[in-house]
Amino acid sequence: MLDNIILLTGPVEEAALAGALRNHNPSLAIHPVKSLPELEAIDSNVLRDARLIAFVTPVVVPPRILNALGFGAYNFHPGPPHYPGWVPAHFALYDRATMFGATVHVMIEKIDAGPIVAATLFPIPPDVRIQDLEALAFGQLARLFWQMAATLATQTEPIRELPIQWSGRKSTRGLYAAMCDIPLDIAKEELERRIEVFGAGHFGVFPTIRFYGHQFRYLAPDPADKGV
Repeated sequence: MLDNIILLTGPVEEAALAGALRNHNPSLAIHPVKSLPELEAIDSNVLRDARLIAFVTPVVVPPRILNALGFGAYNFHPGPPHYPGWVPAHFALYDRATMFGATVHVMIEKIDAGPIVAATLFPIPPDVRIQDLEALAFGQLARLFWQMAATLATQTEPIRELPIQWSGRKSTRGLYAAMCDIPLDIAKEELERRIEVFGAGHFGVFPTIRFYGHQFRYLAPDPADKGV
């Protein structure tokens, strides 16, 4: 019996998502977790009667937990099926993509590879910033969650899968770091493109160049310095 929902998300999203689920099933026991240690501390008896929902989280759920869940696990991914992996908005802007979106999929051992149960696409606005594109994707995910809340909270059968396949290059932390490792012979256009997307130092990783045994890190210009 579906008695428990394990909600793997951030503290800001937790209350709203839990409230949406309880609206459809007030008897649900919702277990909010934010980290892998918290997830691993959940009793196996709870897992047996639980469904896991991951919403915009960097936590990778181990296979042993996925296999112990009685009602499956679903991930809300802040990118479309053709941008699997880590921080997809960065790589979409680097690729000069014209469409972006959001995806809900079954969680399996391989990251962003499970069957897709919901997806949405939207055009990328001209000159959009990383933060704004991520916010647009987050908004689409929130809409999908509200649309699926009743199913997630009450349906014991697996959610119907869509005939949509993952595609494209899967982004990783290693690929992000590689994009910030600037070769000495880089073309001017390519350098500007990487700085535009990766130059803000998100996650503490900055574009860096190595020269004669020394390492030089790019720092974005301070807006206060303009006109000086």
